[in-house]
Amino acid sequence: MGRIPEDIPHDFIKIRIENCHLTELPRGVFSQMSALEFLWLNFNKITLMNIKSLDGLTNLTELRLQGNKLTSVTWMAFQDTPKLKILDLKHNRLDILPEHALRHLPELTYLDLSFNQLSVISKDVFINWPLYQTAEKAWGKEGLVSNMVLALHDNPWLCDCRLKGFVEFIRAVRPPIILMNSYLMCSGPASKAEKFFHEIQLKTCMNPVASAPETNITLPLGANATLTCLVKARPGPTIQWMYSLKIIRGFAATETHIDEETVTSKLVIPTLHLADRGLYTCMANNFIGNSSVSITVNINSSNSSAPLPPPVPMLSSDENAYIDIRIAKQTVYGITLEWYATTDNPAETWFTIHFGKYDSHKKEMIYIGPGINSYTVSDLLPVTKYEVCVTLKNHPPREGQCIVFVTGSDISELEQRERLIHIIVIVCAMVLAVPAGMFACTTEARFSCVDRCMKLWKKHRLHGEDLQGAERQGTFDSLQAASDEGLCRDSEEKPKKRRKSEDRCKGGSAAHLY
Repeated sequence: MGRIPEDIPHDFIKIRIENCHLTELPRGVFSQMSALEFLWLNFNKITLMNIKSLDGLTNLTELRLQGNKLTSVTWMAFQDTPKLKILDLKHNRLDILPEHALRHLPELTYLDLSFNQLSVISKDVFINWPLYQTAEKAWGKEGLVSNMVLALHDNPWLCDCRLKGFVEFIRAVRPPIILMNSYLMCSGPASKAEKFFHEIQLKTCMNPVASAPETNITLPLGANATLTCLVKARPGPTIQWMYSLKIIRGFAATETHIDEETVTSKLVIPTLHLADRGLYTCMANNFIGNSSVSITVNINSSNSSAPLPPPVPMLSSDENAYIDIRIAKQTVYGITLEWYATTDNPAETWFTIHFGKYDSHKKEMIYIGPGINSYTVSDLLPVTKYEVCVTLKNHPPREGQCIVFVTGSDISELEQRERLIHIIVIVCAMVLAVPAGMFACTTEARFSCVDRCMKLWKKHRLHGEDLQGAERQGTFDSLQAASDEGLCRDSEEKPKKRRKSEDRCKGGSAAHLY
């Protein structure tokens, strides 16, 4: 059974569909079953839960979803189940529990979240539990209230400062809340792994504080430089080194944990060139805030009469030099670019990534060191047109060295914390008239699309056709995603008044050859 049957009688009181192949709870699937009180959907493959999937279940008192594949729950859906008393979510993949998750469950007395992927939650989740607030007041006045059973064991709890309030809440828990298993255990960090909550003491979270033993360094030309940054923070920080306000990715940076809240980061700059002098900044941040410290690197160039190798290779005059760029991976957070370059001196070749919104004149620039051929762009906004270019270091982008893509809209209210990023349209272009030819295709494009582009490109090269002056038509803004009807044209076909061949491929992507 792959979906919930549509012909279930409306007067059923109990439904039990287990060990089947259900993958989602669609909108309004139970909307005509107002008499339903018990709904058991254990051991299916449910991953999605629509915000109106429980619509009409005003008398539901028990919902069991044990052993499914839920990574999040649409807690707003419980507005339609005001009488729900039992909610069983154990053995799923839940990793987040919002502070107001239980706000719409005023009658809930049993909640099982054991055997999930919860690592950090706030005590406010349970403080905001309506029945807990009511029962706590009644307990002091009358001494008799309904107990609330809570199961939270066998989750990978990360026992750092973020869990401090929750750990203290669990240690002090008392009726009306009863823990099914009060021995909750830490999974990390390493110093607290496999320790019970009642065995640890957690400190309050702390904003990062960055410092450096030396903030002004002078070294001879050609020497190796090591810049040291000391950071104190709770929880542990993310540390990045910046040079001239650009993230450094080519140099080797190592981190050493001195204790639970102190980290040392060292940036190694091999064989100093004159271009390496300047201000380097160590930036540390965690969810509370950030801090930075700057280190000035001076170079003693007394032997400057000796010829210096250029720190940045110039463009190769070799006609075969080119950069090949493509989108290698798409995730819910962004894309990963990969490129291949043929240069005279690859061991010394730096690249510059130019990234930003398509219509923005100011693009973010990130320097990429030798030996690196990939870069991940994350935290993309939905429904936004972006442009990303790869060039040799400090060179402006040229025609054919950029990829333009558009992000999709949010999945739904169902997954507001995760955006499904997908490429709507990408131009597949090979610039034949410049040394740096490159192509880009979506991962969704058929391989035949790329093959036909390559064959056509080779044919034009053999015939010596010069397409440099070709009029560019069918630009990104006017390019429409391919449909299922009349998608593929013969790649040999050429419009009479255009010096451009066009090839469209199925799969929602279009490819143009210029």
